[in-house]
Amino acid sequence: QVQLVESGGGLVQAGGSLRLSCAASGRTFERYAMGWFRQAPGKEREFVAATNWSGGSIYYTYYADSVKGRFTITRNNENTVSLQMNRLIPEDTAVYYCAAGLGARLLDSDTVGLWGQGTQVTVSS
Repeated sequence: QVQLVESGGGLVQAGGSLRLSCAASGRTFERYAMGWFRQAPGKEREFVAATNWSGGSIYYTYYADSVKGRFTITRNNENTVSLQMNRLIPEDTAVYYCAAGLGARLLDSDTVGLWGQGTQVTVSS
């Protein structure tokens, strides 16, 4: 069974940090993008960050403007990706979803081939 499993969500005060992890299983994702989306209550799911495959074992990172400079995405190996979230703000509160791309690039929901089940991140003010 091919699946993505997230871990690391929780409750944190504004200004704090959290680290999310995602592990894929069932097949290799070496040549595929992996990344993160989030969905806040009453809002549409939005792109957060991605590691897009650039050839060989090279991935380049791509971020939404709202998280640039605060979040860092890392492709730890072909099947795991993590998201280090620093200087969190209440607006970052959402369910965070790990995603694997249909191909080498992950840009928006239309380019997602597989979703994780989601993990809650809550930032209190």
